[in-house]
Amino acid sequence: MKTVTATDAQSHFGALLMHAQGEPVAITRHGKAAGVLLSAKDYQELKLQALRQALIEGEESEDVGPFNMKGILADAKQ
Repeated sequence: MKTVTATDAQSHFGALLMHAQGEPVAITRHGKAAGVLLSAKDYQELKLQALRQALIEGEESEDVGPFNMKGILADAKQ
């Protein structure tokens, strides 16, 4: 994963956005991790993986409660 400073990210955002289409870009501030720039496709895949994992955990859980689709969708949007 490519790593750039926040200043460089701000100065070269267009180029980093293009680079992020192939792999995530780590952004640091004062030498510490501050964020990651990734493609919309990668972000959607991460959200889908999290939702799948939540469904698996829910199916395996013994704590069966009422089905709340609005709550599930709200969690998936985060």
